[in-house]
Amino acid sequence: MRETEAQKLNLKLVFSFLLIFCFSDTHCSSLQNSRLVDIKADNLMPKISPTGNPQPLYPLLAPSPLSPFTITNNTAPKLSGLCTLDFDAIDTMMSMTAIDCFTVFAPYLANVVCCPQFEATLVILVGQSSKKTKNLSLNSTLAKHCLSDFDQILMGQGANNSLQHICSIGPSNLTEASCPVKDVDGLEKMVNTSKILVNCGKIDLVNECCQETCQNALMEAAKDLASVSSYNFDALGIQRPNDISNRVINDCKNIVLRWLASKLEPLRAKEVLRGLANCKLNKVCPLVLPNVGPVARGCEGGISNQTSCCTAMEGYVSHLQKQSFLTNLQALNCAASLGKKLQKENITNNVFDLCHLSLQDFSLQANGMQESGCLLPSLPSDATFDRYSGVSFLCDLNDHIPAPWPSISHLPPSSCNKTVKIPALPAAASGQIGLYNNDVLFLLYVMTFVLVTIH
Repeated sequence: MRETEAQKLNLKLVFSFLLIFCFSDTHCSSLQNSRLVDIKADNLMPKISPTGNPQPLYPLLAPSPLSPFTITNNTAPKLSGLCTLDFDAIDTMMSMTAIDCFTVFAPYLANVVCCPQFEATLVILVGQSSKKTKNLSLNSTLAKHCLSDFDQILMGQGANNSLQHICSIGPSNLTEASCPVKDVDGLEKMVNTSKILVNCGKIDLVNECCQETCQNALMEAAKDLASVSSYNFDALGIQRPNDISNRVINDCKNIVLRWLASKLEPLRAKEVLRGLANCKLNKVCPLVLPNVGPVARGCEGGISNQTSCCTAMEGYVSHLQKQSFLTNLQALNCAASLGKKLQKENITNNVFDLCHLSLQDFSLQANGMQESGCLLPSLPSDATFDRYSGVSFLCDLNDHIPAPWPSISHLPPSSCNKTVKIPALPAAASGQIGLYNNDVLFLLYVMTFVLVTIH
């Protein structure tokens, strides 16, 4: 390829997972609960300067699987027969959700990919069904049956069998909860539906999180619905407004989202809902940060012993690298949170720079090799399935962005005013090959694909 043509390509990295074999049902079922990787502390940290330009690693060809890859269990789902929701209206969406929440990977993709898609699909399911029922919620009994059927259909297509637990979703997520309005006619009489469609019919995925154009329209509509029950009569018989709780407003916001999903095509609704979800998840660090005491002790005294300090830091980060995949913006937030914790322990020197800590080091590691951390894009993305190459998702192994040490006098950098330039999508192509630990019994191949995007 000529150099000028190569400059027109946007190269993205894809993790491709191939399920090779399972010796028994016991081993296969253990995949879900197995630890994804076995990481040794001495292999955690990049040995190159994070400010350098890493050389691309060329992909290795994976052997052919022993049998065609499939994510279905070829069993018909056992449905209650009592659910009135129109599953056929979102069959494509259901398939996407099953892949995003594929059995083994769901716990590790839960925060960024699986659960946002799982929740969006439920919203769209109720919204699309309301075209016939005119209801934007289910009663508790019906919600229980419908959520069970929803799970059964997804599991029949290869999804994890514990999604309600993983994503903290229950039948109440299909009801109106505390919102006083639950039907289409009632909503359309009370809110400015035209404003919702103009601002949320299609959102700017890059700028919505900062400008909040759609989010403000949704919040205004939710408050309008919540205001139905916000008036009481005082002792003189005068009607006085009560304060509306955030719980009621949030419940009404879910009703508004279901209405919006009924007015859009499912794929467009999914794009909007996933975009709004990413605005929320990219603002926080989803990791559980353990006690930083061991790091503080190893790095005290003005960092007189660099080896001791970095060994303590490596040990600490190794716990973070077993939790979940992160977006690049989530990793930025995690770096800020960890830095603030260390500063509270009187560690004022930039130990991130001292120990060459990069944003990739906060995310789940692909394997035990160096520089194998996977950062997902900050924009919404889905896993994909191919019968030959398996389940894949966008990932980046080659952007070694240094973890920024937070300023003591300023707030941590945000996605709207960040001091570290982070791409919304993976920018470099590289690849490594890795193995799961011995208990898992299948291979993880990290391969590079070129997804062509002409500028």
